[in-house]
Amino acid sequence: MNFLFLCTGNSCRSILSEVLFNQRAPQGWVAYSAGSKPTGKVHPLTIKTLENLGLPSYGLSSKTIDDCEQYQPDVVITVCDQAVQESCPLYLGGAIKAHWGLSDPSHLDLAEDQKLEAFMRTVEHINRRLDALFALDLDNLTRTELTTQINQISNIE
Repeated sequence: MNFLFLCTGNSCRSILSEVLFNQRAPQGWVAYSAGSKPTGKVHPLTIKTLENLGLPSYGLSSKTIDDCEQYQPDVVITVCDQAVQESCPLYLGGAIKAHWGLSDPSHLDLAEDQKLEAFMRTVEHINRRLDALFALDLDNLTRTELTTQINQISNIE
């Protein structure tokens, strides 16, 4: 099952979601990330957060949603408020869509150590939602039930 985490800039929340997902995903599940208006670079504190967690950061890039057409996602999850209101390209038409809004730690006006703490809180938030996602019994859910369950995960704080 292919997942696409979509944000506006694809430099922080969607990148973190992609890496965290792929580190824990069941066999046959893979995640990608993209931005509707990508910044063109991964935020340096995203890289530092991943390195602090011992997670891979090599090869990550800020991509446009059009770069992800080849992956044909089954599920598209927007992770920031701006992306939820944007229309998805036609090739995403059949995908299950959900919005898991997350606060953006990259725009906080804080000292770097405090900002890194905010990045870690974002990681913890993503992981709680991934716990719920990976606990779903896909074999016994209809598409409608799966869509409902994935969307309800957004309520996990």
